[in-house]
Amino acid sequence: MKKILLIFLGIFFLLVAASIALPFLFKDKIAARIDQEIAQSVDAQVILDLDKVSLSIFRRFPNVSATIEDFGIVGNAPFQNDTLLSIRELAVDFNLKSILFDDYPTLTGVHLDGGSVYVKVLQDGTANYDIALDSDAAAADNSQSAMKIGIDQIELNNVNLVYDDRQLDYFMALGGINAIGKGEFTTDVYELPIKLEALIADISYGGVNYLSGKEFSGETDLTVDMDKMKFSLEGGDFRLNDFLFDLSGFLALPGDDIEMDIAFAGKDNEFKSILSLVPGIYTESFSSLETSGTMDFHGEVKGVYNDKSIPAFDISLKIADGMFKYPDLPRPVKNVNLDLHAKNESGILEQTTLDIPVFKLEFGSNPISGRLRLDDLVTYTVDGALDGKLNLEELTSIFPIDGMTLKGNLDVNAIAKGRYDSVAGIIPTIDAKLSLANGYAKSADYPAPIENLNVNAIVQNPSGKMDDFLVDLSRFGFVLEGESIQGNMKLRDLDKLFWEGKVVGAVDLEKILAIFPLEDMSMAGKIKLDLATKGSYAAVEAGKYQQLETRGTMDVTSFRYSSVDIPQGIQIAKASAQFSPERITLTEFDSQVGQSPVRATGFLSNYMDYFLSETGTLTGELTLNSARFNVNEWMSEESSKDTTDVPLSVVELPKNIDFNMTVAANEVIYDNLNLKAVKGNMRLKDGVLRFSDASMNTLGGQIGLSGSYDPRDLNVPKFDFSLNLADLSIAEAFRSFNSVKAFAPIAQHLTGTFNSTLSFSGNLGQDMLPLLSSLDGNGLLKVAEAALKDSKILTGITSLTNLKDGNTLQLKNIAIPISINNGVMDVRPFELKLWDYQAKVQGSAGFDGTMNYLINMDVPAGKFGAQANALLAGIAGTEVTENSSIPLALTLTGTYNAPKVSLAGGNSLETLLADALKSRISDETEKLQAEATKQFNAAQDSIKQQLQLKATALQDSVKKELGRQTDASKDKAVEEAKKLLKGFLPKTPATKPDTSTVNNN
Repeated sequence: MKKILLIFLGIFFLLVAASIALPFLFKDKIAARIDQEIAQSVDAQVILDLDKVSLSIFRRFPNVSATIEDFGIVGNAPFQNDTLLSIRELAVDFNLKSILFDDYPTLTGVHLDGGSVYVKVLQDGTANYDIALDSDAAAADNSQSAMKIGIDQIELNNVNLVYDDRQLDYFMALGGINAIGKGEFTTDVYELPIKLEALIADISYGGVNYLSGKEFSGETDLTVDMDKMKFSLEGGDFRLNDFLFDLSGFLALPGDDIEMDIAFAGKDNEFKSILSLVPGIYTESFSSLETSGTMDFHGEVKGVYNDKSIPAFDISLKIADGMFKYPDLPRPVKNVNLDLHAKNESGILEQTTLDIPVFKLEFGSNPISGRLRLDDLVTYTVDGALDGKLNLEELTSIFPIDGMTLKGNLDVNAIAKGRYDSVAGIIPTIDAKLSLANGYAKSADYPAPIENLNVNAIVQNPSGKMDDFLVDLSRFGFVLEGESIQGNMKLRDLDKLFWEGKVVGAVDLEKILAIFPLEDMSMAGKIKLDLATKGSYAAVEAGKYQQLETRGTMDVTSFRYSSVDIPQGIQIAKASAQFSPERITLTEFDSQVGQSPVRATGFLSNYMDYFLSETGTLTGELTLNSARFNVNEWMSEESSKDTTDVPLSVVELPKNIDFNMTVAANEVIYDNLNLKAVKGNMRLKDGVLRFSDASMNTLGGQIGLSGSYDPRDLNVPKFDFSLNLADLSIAEAFRSFNSVKAFAPIAQHLTGTFNSTLSFSGNLGQDMLPLLSSLDGNGLLKVAEAALKDSKILTGITSLTNLKDGNTLQLKNIAIPISINNGVMDVRPFELKLWDYQAKVQGSAGFDGTMNYLINMDVPAGKFGAQANALLAGIAGTEVTENSSIPLALTLTGTYNAPKVSLAGGNSLETLLADALKSRISDETEKLQAEATKQFNAAQDSIKQQLQLKATALQDSVKKELGRQTDASKDKAVEEAKKLLKGFLPKTPATKPDTSTVNNN
């Protein structure tokens, strides 16, 4: 017996020792296999540190578990900034037998613990999860994957998921996902038991939010048929907040269509469970909510979903004798009864019916009841009623509004029956009355209440004809600290839409917003009104604005406004406007927009058409004056008192405004320019701003301007300017204009002034600066007198020719004709004097800073020193002397800061002199320069072509970048969802600093 025990213990300890040793023996093998499989399978950037791979046989015995810390996957372009997978701990399980005895290990399980998954699908269907290497790439790899897949378990623990499908316009954000699925995943058809729980932070489709802030859990058995792409449920337990329900049926994706046959039903039949889905009720105190009543919910969805049809559905919800009450509040909501039935038998959305024969509830002693039947979504045949009396003080005792006291009696009684037919001029008959008496509202943020809040309104249509429609708001008004607003409004005839109304009184906006605050906005100031209006939309459509009797005055004082969209703020010290049917006359307007004081007078006309129709254009004439206007703060995405380093951004102009504006400003700040004595005329029409007779003092001189700014295509805004420049500082122009830095970098070493007439056009970048690669233009630059000093070009010329020992050049009376085409500046031949020698210059400069110039000079032979004298001595019996003119052709290439100066044709200076002196004898010296010019022009054409190809490629890349930026708002929504998840969910253990290697697989 003792011997058997010893043998048993020996075997046991051997197994334990082997279990402990196995991870150390096979770690390198498994880690290398994981790295190899990733390299052969994934086309993405994988964050993986093999030193952070650990093995354990005890964790999921009899499998060996390999754990990888801080594992991540980042997609390739266009997803290089999107992290597809970021997992605190990834564990993969391998079959122990396959490690010990097989040539290749078998993968049996995958476990994700902490982290996030971000799935993104672009509008063209490109998805960031499509990272598997294609079959051709795999076939080209000599070491193809040999790992066997036998997965039978997938587990997620505290994982966040964001699914952003911009092709379907579907968005889902889930947080804190805990899920486990077990099945034979390697077979074509398998059973998959699933347990899942998560927070539904957001589910939206087509821009409509369907679920948010809901807790979800479920447990079911799923049958998966991979050949048919069919997923079937026999039933299961699901929970949404406290609402329990069952699902059964299937969903299949055989092709582009989605086939489904799903039935669902509530499982607990308690009113409290359906109440948990109402926003604002499912809080921490929900468990203490007193409730009673029953609920019955069931339905089915069956059919095909595609672009042309929806599945047929039949959904019913019944609530009987419902009641709920918070323990610390005095009154309940009781007698809640609801019968709702939504049905569609055809699969055509427009043939959906909605029937609510019963809707009743009581807020304390305030009953509300109603009914509604909607037969379809084409004629909108409706039969409905709503009747209720609410005491606002009682209502707020049931649903308290923090910091707000409400009083008053609100009565609603409405009946509507019939169909809508715009062609026949038919609408449902309507008889509705609404009244609010003795209204009172007081906020904890403001000591005084709004009192005497009264509203009386009726909506009637006894015949069902549009011309019998009437809305009569016979009275509305309130009093706040002795200041009152009173008015009335009547609308009749839905076809011609006649109106008549009046409003008189004064209101303090700061007081109103203290009582009813608006999110992300602050506003203050007093508005005094005395306005009366009457007219018809028929007159608007006919353009008979003289029939629109809007008359009166409006005065604004001490107005202040700021918001998230306008953080710079607007202040109006005083403004007065007079209204007439023809126009609004602005008699006084003293304001400050951001940092800039602005005064204005003028008028607006066609304002009724502009406000009442979708196509109306607001016309007007304005005179604007400012002592100092800072343009930068209105053209940047961020508000800052110091706008020096804030990037500009494209400004969109309204297309339905036609303004003539006369502008005068003592000083204007635009980008890095300080403009003085700015004046001119502007015309805003069709979304394009045009300038005429504009002038300003800047850069030591004066600029005259005419042209246009066209941002109708916000991705590629355009400009077209004609400039008249007088006595501008060359050095200041270099510091202020990117175009000068690119095309004429020599200006940084020039002192003096220049004049120019220049016309140019092109595209603007999103920073409102010209895209140099898109520029077209022509003009003439005139330099009366300037000095060039410390230029590498001069150093290069003197080093090559030894013509002058100095690096300063005086320039006088130079006229340089230029043209720009697609980002390439062409300089036509012009003459200047290089030191004591007459020269002619021509060539080009590219938007990328490259240059290619030819300099033709005539130099006396004796100026070349000993080399020329030796050659002259060897030429006997000729008339060639030291004063004989030698043609010298130089090419200037490279960039301004790294110029390359060489002799045309690649000759040495000695060969050039010899050929030139011999040519003097045969009177063929002109042919030397002509040949050099011909060769230069041939090379120039090739260089221009290459530059224009580069410009086109650059503009294409800009368009692609702008295309990426059009998704910025959706990306922002994704980031907001991620922040929401971080706020709602349990915190995952802190991730260590990223010291991992990145495999670009």
